[in-house]
Amino acid sequence: VHLIPVNPVKEDGLNPKSRKRIMPDLLTEPPAIDPVYEARVYCNIPAVAERSMEGHAPHYFKLVSVQVLIRHGDRYPLYAIPKTRRPDIDCTLLPNRKPSHPQLEAFMKHMSKGSAARMDGTLSSLPRYPTHSVCEMGELTQTGVVQHLRNGQLLREIYINKHKLLPSDWTAKQLYLETTGKSRTLQSALALLYTFLPDFDWKKINMRHQWSTIFCSGSCDCPMRNHFLEEEQRRQYSLRVKNNDLEKIYVDMAKIVGIPTRQLRASNPIDSLLCYFCHNVSFPCTKTGCIGMEHFKVIKRHQLEDEKERQEKKLYFLYALLATHPLLNQTVNRLQRIADGKKEEVFVLYSAHDVTLSPVLSALGITEARFPRFAARLVFELWQDGKRPKEHFIRILYNGADVTFQTSFCKDYYKRSSKPMCPLEKFVSFVKRDMFLVFNSTSYYDACRRRPL
Repeated sequence: VHLIPVNPVKEDGLNPKSRKRIMPDLLTEPPAIDPVYEARVYCNIPAVAERSMEGHAPHYFKLVSVQVLIRHGDRYPLYAIPKTRRPDIDCTLLPNRKPSHPQLEAFMKHMSKGSAARMDGTLSSLPRYPTHSVCEMGELTQTGVVQHLRNGQLLREIYINKHKLLPSDWTAKQLYLETTGKSRTLQSALALLYTFLPDFDWKKINMRHQWSTIFCSGSCDCPMRNHFLEEEQRRQYSLRVKNNDLEKIYVDMAKIVGIPTRQLRASNPIDSLLCYFCHNVSFPCTKTGCIGMEHFKVIKRHQLEDEKERQEKKLYFLYALLATHPLLNQTVNRLQRIADGKKEEVFVLYSAHDVTLSPVLSALGITEARFPRFAARLVFELWQDGKRPKEHFIRILYNGADVTFQTSFCKDYYKRSSKPMCPLEKFVSFVKRDMFLVFNSTSYYDACRRRPL
């Protein structure tokens, strides 16, 4: 629980005392990880209206740019558990089936007119919304579409209706849209865009294709990034081998489905089981028995313990710094151009995967963040100080929570300043210089090639 004390507010909209968050003393041990609760958070089933902190700033600040990085919405599994019936989920969109959204029918109609859009490379051959009555592997579900219709609606209310980020006669140059080449990321981007800019003109849509899941564009050659990723994978393997409970569960599940334990492990059963869980479908059974909630809990608990150890061991952090520098560098360059008065690309949408968002959170130093759930969103807001127009500040939000001061480059600033956001130059020097200090380097190229001591 974060308790935020409320002080009398000065005329400039700031508290006279710095906005210190008071953490209550925990007299008892923190509660044990609840794998079922964490799995529900991961599913992100659309329910009550979401509260968010996007768009909050003192009244004299002006919002000048927003960059959004999303994970695609709920999808069908990428892996199947051998010798079991696949989860029975329909991937066609039916407005009268739950979860639904008031704009779902209008979204489908609008998507059918999308041939006028400019879509890079293979994107033009992908369907603009899911259509299979029996889901294909990795296909976006109706839940996934609804998650992003809700994201777009929430962002519209704040950024368009309240802050007037884009005028009603916005042009193609004011948007920058980029997605990986999977139907689930393209469809998630289009669902969010539809409620963000309802009934948009397709001729103004230029969707760029990013071939790399870490969005490294033309700067992907980085041998040390691959080295740290391999070391991290070894760490994962070692933790898994040490977990006796996990091994017993895998042996038991392998007997139920009648395959060698090694083959079951390779089929990544948690990916498939999460789909059964998120869609409230019974886990699979065979003549020998049923996979049950106990199997699921042990595998999910191990996954959560792995995430915790990953934060502590720092191998993933070193991988993340090198993996995300190209994307963060592009983000910073764009924010600097806008701070210098350019009016292009003021709204940016990157539609990506958990393997895109997770390293970005790690590289920024946001260690308390949960693993990216379905339809997770990470937002970078750029604000201009109305009293000193040359000064620009950023806020970073993850699923609606303000995480600006959890970042490694703005933690200390927060302790000294009463401003509720981070100077843009702090972010710039982090991306341009400080990211490489841990590698004893001064540039991305050098850090990618310098062997650790």
